[in-house]
Amino acid sequence: MLAAVMRAVVQGLLALALAALAGCSFSPADQETDSSDGRRTRVAVAGKPITLYSEEGGLGDTLLLLHGYGSSTYSWRFLKAELQRTHHVIALDLKGFGRSEKPRDEAYGVEDQAKIVAAFIQERGLQRVTLIGHSYGGSIALAVALRFNATEQKRIRSLVLLDSPAFPQGLPVALRVLRTPYLADVTVASILPEAAAAGALALAYRDPTRITSADVAAYARPLYDPGTRHALIKTAEQLVPGNLEELTARYKSIRQPALVIWCREDKIVPLRVGFQLVANLPNSRLEVLETCGHLPQEEAAEATLALLKRFLAAR
Repeated sequence: MLAAVMRAVVQGLLALALAALAGCSFSPADQETDSSDGRRTRVAVAGKPITLYSEEGGLGDTLLLLHGYGSSTYSWRFLKAELQRTHHVIALDLKGFGRSEKPRDEAYGVEDQAKIVAAFIQERGLQRVTLIGHSYGGSIALAVALRFNATEQKRIRSLVLLDSPAFPQGLPVALRVLRTPYLADVTVASILPEAAAAGALALAYRDPTRITSADVAAYARPLYDPGTRHALIKTAEQLVPGNLEELTARYKSIRQPALVIWCREDKIVPLRVGFQLVANLPNSRLEVLETCGHLPQEEAAEATLALLKRFLAAR
């Protein structure tokens, strides 16, 4: 009974989101092909190899872009070209997402992803890296910085964190469902990818009327892959790291310059988390944007880009 009720609630929320997007048209997703600037890199963590997909271009110091939960390199589409004018930009698909490999294992926690990103940086021989992480990707960026600061501090030059969960907080109902055994599998199997993508975007945007059918299709396409659905569930189960208190206590050891960007109307990760972050990162500052929800790099791309360029120019 509980499973049926919760599934009905989630489906109802997504139906409302679809109604808000009534002008959009959807069609079955085709298999994605690599972009012309796409590259695949094989890394290994604890003897387990994995192939990661990235899109990259430009020359100069490296900016490593880490997307959020359920996203991909698509999330950076409005920023990449301009940032490539002055930097070597790598937009990375995390394990289980986008075009990266999707192992059917349990290792989808923040620390698991941080180990893989660190291995990617080492495999590619990257130095003076600025980590730019959105949401879940920002949590991973913090963990990567802590990992390198214990061994090779100069690898990470600076950080940019966009609406990134970093302290204990409540979770949206959809994520709570995905963290519930059995119910997660039933829910993922019963909701159309386009409905799931539309619902997630409607929650993430301040103004859902700005969401296009192309956006919904891009976010829905990976959901047809059982590997992505597995990654979504396993990541949701581990969104809150078991060692969160230990991690947050170590934030003060991150001495690199950090820019923290937040949307005032974020309904997923509230602005108070941004204030907590800058209070715990010694060399950081907070910039608040008024015209976005949880996706500043998409809904307020020009303002986000201006903040990024100013921060990077000062380095």
